[in-house]
Amino acid sequence: MTLLPQEIIRNKREGRVLSDEEITMFVRGLTDDSVTEGQVGAFAMAVYFQGMNTEECVALTRAMTNSGTTLQWDLPGPVLDKHSTGGVGDTVSLMLAPIVASCGGYVPMISGRGLGHTGGTYDKVEAIPGYVATPTMAAFRAAVSEVGCAVIGQTSDLAPADKRLYGVRDVTATVESIALITASILSKKLAAGLDGLVMDVKVGNGAFMAGRKDGRELAQSIVAVATGAGLPTTALLTDMDRPLADAAGNAVEVAYAIDYLTGVRREARMHDVVMSLCTEMLILGQLAPGHDAARVMLHHALDSGEAADRFQRMIAALGGPPDFVAAPWKHMERAGVITDVVPADPGTVSHIDTRAVGLSVIGLGGGRSRPQDPVDHSVGLTNLATIGDEVGPDRPLAVVHARDRSAADRAAAALRSAYTVGGRASAANAPVLERITSG
Repeated sequence: MTLLPQEIIRNKREGRVLSDEEITMFVRGLTDDSVTEGQVGAFAMAVYFQGMNTEECVALTRAMTNSGTTLQWDLPGPVLDKHSTGGVGDTVSLMLAPIVASCGGYVPMISGRGLGHTGGTYDKVEAIPGYVATPTMAAFRAAVSEVGCAVIGQTSDLAPADKRLYGVRDVTATVESIALITASILSKKLAAGLDGLVMDVKVGNGAFMAGRKDGRELAQSIVAVATGAGLPTTALLTDMDRPLADAAGNAVEVAYAIDYLTGVRREARMHDVVMSLCTEMLILGQLAPGHDAARVMLHHALDSGEAADRFQRMIAALGGPPDFVAAPWKHMERAGVITDVVPADPGTVSHIDTRAVGLSVIGLGGGRSRPQDPVDHSVGLTNLATIGDEVGPDRPLAVVHARDRSAADRAAAALRSAYTVGGRASAANAPVLERITSG
């Protein structure tokens, strides 16, 4: 039986539950271009307003997974990954992958570019000279097998139907659909051949899901659909009402990750999030019997230097400098202008518009306003003040790394607007807010 795309759209528009066959046929049309752009947009809008139940979302996820290459691994340990919904100063992936690899996991992390005001791990690793962020599949497999982890950019081989659907969602105001977000994330993760996935769902004024209720709904949807599709998954809701790291940008976040891995400094909030996500990965991969045992393994990986060594080995395996961890700024480009941003009046930081902080990095050239825009990996922010800090002439709001003086001045003005200095500081949320499982 041939199912017309317009009839599938009509059924969803009227709130009917789509069959596996209808969903499979529509996704096939996405892949072979037999479905028009207008029909893709209409389908996305119908799902946006009518939603999908868990069974429909599982069917959509599986169909998009099977639209391209699916990886199979033959490794002596579990294949694990983490995905974040995006934030500001969210450098977690660069530390997490080598830490988990040091504990016996294998982490084939296929990451994305920055989206909106948030930074992308793909852009960060491109700040490393020589590092091949889009290697051949053979080189990717070799790095994962030999080092235990590889952080690379997205490939068109995995879930190509999702790539087309997402491109249309981005210009039809349907990005926020819980069902479509869930299927988009999980189709690529299932295609990567994982044994376990941990979701980091950010909530707060610097996250796409500002409210905890919306974040919880997304986390529950991802966990339920992933479980239904055969991928064991746990989700953590984490706070993004302030930048997670005191650095935001590309090269500056890579340097921050090295400081963390080598023990030069480990900010408490970042450390809590990294350890919590790594713990869940070890438990999912049956590498640790519980949270306490996992923490012991993770701290050993850091304190012994094994995690930092894995990071260096990963960089070298993918074409980067062999002494990068020892001397990152010997290789990465520094910004032309580095200057303090002093607040208009001294006082206590009481609130941060985290989204505005992220947008100031985009304004510096550290992200994209349009897909075709180049990224300046050298620019960004360091020494970001956080809520409760006393700021003034001796303690700036941040240090701006800019390509020129005019860009630095614009970023400074944006940061002064993003920070509220004076008044009562807003209550600090815990870094990890909730844990969501399928049980």
